[in-house]
Order: sequence, then C-alpha cells, then structure tokens
Amino acid sequence: MKKTSKVSTVCAVIGKYIFLIFFVFIAVGPIVWAFISSFKSYSEINSSALSWPSTFNLDNYKAAFKYAPIAKYFLNSVVIVGCSVLVTLAFVAMCAYIISRFEFKMKPLIVLLISASLMLPAQAISQPLFSIFQKLGIFDTKLGLVIVYSAMGIPMSFFVMTSYYKTISMALEESAYIDGATFLQTFWHIILPLAKPGLVTIALLQFINTWNEFYFALMLTSGDTARTIPIALNYYMGTFANNYSALFAAVVMTVLPTIAVFIILQRQVMESLTAGAVKG
Repeated sequence: MKKTSKVSTVCAVIGKYIFLIFFVFIAVGPIVWAFISSFKSYSEINSSALSWPSTFNLDNYKAAFKYAPIAKYFLNSVVIVGCSVLVTLAFVAMCAYIISRFEFKMKPLIVLLISASLMLPAQAISQPLFSIFQKLGIFDTKLGLVIVYSAMGIPMSFFVMTSYYKTISMALEESAYIDGATFLQTFWHIILPLAKPGLVTIALLQFINTWNEFYFALMLTSGDTARTIPIALNYYMGTFANNYSALFAAVVMTVLPTIAVFIILQRQVMESLTAGAVKG
C-alpha cells in the first residue's frame, strides 16, 4: 500500500510539472520564437522557421528604425500610457475609497453607471467619440487618447480597488480619527500606503491594456503626431511586406516594455490578488 501511495504521489508531481511546462511553453514559446527570428535574415526565415540565425546582429532593429517612425510612436505610447495611468490612479483611488467606506443616496446609481460602462462595446461609441473629438479640436492629439484610455480603464480599476479597500480594517481609520487626524490625513498617510499593492495592480492592468490598444489609436488619429506602437506594427505590415526580419524586430521592441513592467511589479500584484484570501 505504501509503495502504491508513493508511486501515485510521484506520478501526480510529474504530471503537475508536465502540465505547467506545457502551458509555459505555450505562453513563452511565441515570444522566444519572435526574438530569435528578429536576428534572422529574410532567406533564413523562409528556409526554416525554427532554425537558429547564422549571426546575432542588430541589422534588423536598425532597419525597423530606418524605414518607420518607430521611435516617435514609442515615445507617443510612453507619454499617453503614462498620463492615462496617472489619471486612472488619481480618480479610482479616491472614488473607490468613498464607495467602499461610506453610504449615501447616490451610491447605488454611481455603481450602476460604472457597471453599465463595462457593457458598452467600443464600436458603439466610436462615431460619437469621433464627432465630439473633432468639434472639441482634440482629434489626432495625445490628449484625446489619454481621455479615452482613462475612461476605459476607470470602470474595471474601480471594482478592483473597491474590493481591495474592503480588506483594510476600518479600525485603523477609527484610531486615526480618535488621535485627531482629518479625513484627508487619514486617507493620505494611512490608507494609500496600505493600498499600494492594489494601486500597483490597476496601474499594471491599465498600462498593459493601453499599451496594446489598437482600435481607438487608429480611429482617433490620422498622422504621426499621436499614433502609438500598435499602429506602428500595422504600418510595418505594409512597409515590410517582404521583410519579415524587420517586422519581428518591431514586434520584440513592442512587447518588451509590458514584459519588463510585469516582472518588476509582479510582487505587488500577487500581494493584491491574495489580500482577500487572508482577510481577518
């Protein structure tokens, strides 16, 4: 019986690791393949998709910068994504705290409106946004995209932060009020530091969603002034129709920032995701 139990345990462990390796391969494989292909020549890619490049040089990356304004698009993405993350954090940090802590007449209506905004498909608001932005003079501007991306990110971030605030004990705030702290002092010096993992989580989600967003970046821009990295890839598909090497180089430069940011912030994200499980 003991031998059978040990064999079952070993088989379960082996099966678990095979299962994990399989899904890691599915997730990481395409990225590794694109990275390796970014160093290949056109003939090497056509001859074998899975072969190693003969030499590792940066010629394809130089070509990506030479034939398309990728540096400008990259900078546009950094500015637009950074601003939208800051705006989302500022609004959600305050709004979610009030909703999670206080009861007032308009609370159900506010939550209902925020919930309803999650159900609106992008195509349903495309034409109104296009017309409004043209009349306001913010079409094909970074400001216009920041407004759209912030509005898109607030609803989901709101519910994430509302749930996280509920894991913070109200006794801390009550103690602060007893000691003479004001509402703003309590929120700024006690609640926000404790809510850091939740704020990092919504910042990461907003960063990834905004960095990879394509539909509004294409619809609400017409030139190089405010276009972002995903639009650059679309540009490469036309420009580099016969140069897949430069296309792979562009793909690698596009996905690396999101991977790097997630690696840096993954600890805070995991703390936020597990906070509810250890409440109380």
